[in-house]
Amino acid sequence: MNLRAVIAEALGTFVLVLVGSMSIVSATGIGQGSGGVIILLVAPFGFGFGLLAAITLFGRVSGGHFNPAVTLAAVFDGRIDVLNAILYVVAQFVGAVAASFAILLILSKDIVDLTRNGPGVGDWQAFGAEVILTAILVGVIMTATRKQSALAPLVISLTLVMIHFAAIPISGAGVNPARALGPAIVVGNYSKVWIYLTAPMLGGLLGWGIYKLFSIDEDDELLLELEADDDLEAEIDDLPAR
Repeated sequence: MNLRAVIAEALGTFVLVLVGSMSIVSATGIGQGSGGVIILLVAPFGFGFGLLAAITLFGRVSGGHFNPAVTLAAVFDGRIDVLNAILYVVAQFVGAVAASFAILLILSKDIVDLTRNGPGVGDWQAFGAEVILTAILVGVIMTATRKQSALAPLVISLTLVMIHFAAIPISGAGVNPARALGPAIVVGNYSKVWIYLTAPMLGGLLGWGIYKLFSIDEDDELLLELEADDDLEAEIDDLPAR
């Protein structure tokens, strides 16, 4: 068990959920009577930049999951063992609950209730949106962290921003069971929470499958480079002599 990594997951999830949820609260206060337009403009950046802060602070310690769906994909990809994955998920839920409890202490229970995920369409339509969007997020995370690690924090954070722009009016842009369950536990309101506990986990598996289907391991990359070199040499040999 890597205790530092587990604590980092709890703290990183705390940062993500606190900053993202407070962006909803701030946008709601600013945008009263605006028909939710201000929320749609502010909240995506709150969650995206909150994730960027969490990755910057704690990503090097734990790998920067902060989402049970990401941890599930990491287990299937062999990046983390089952025991540490379970501890990660527990830590993520603890961090999310702590973030919502902090908002309760700072503001009120009614304000925390505003930060819960809720569908703007039918339950199954929202379920489908959560599956697809989580698959995109997890696929990007798995690919970027393995192939473009230097750019991964920015790429992943901007992907989360994009997902919130796309999904807030449709599914509430959960794509993270911990983020959904945190405020639900604090206010004791579990309406529709099943969508946000199940769909992202299914989407996480789908995202990992997409990553595996289209990823190329280091041996394959080397083989492709050698084949490209052979093709180039053949083309040079075929050139007419001058």
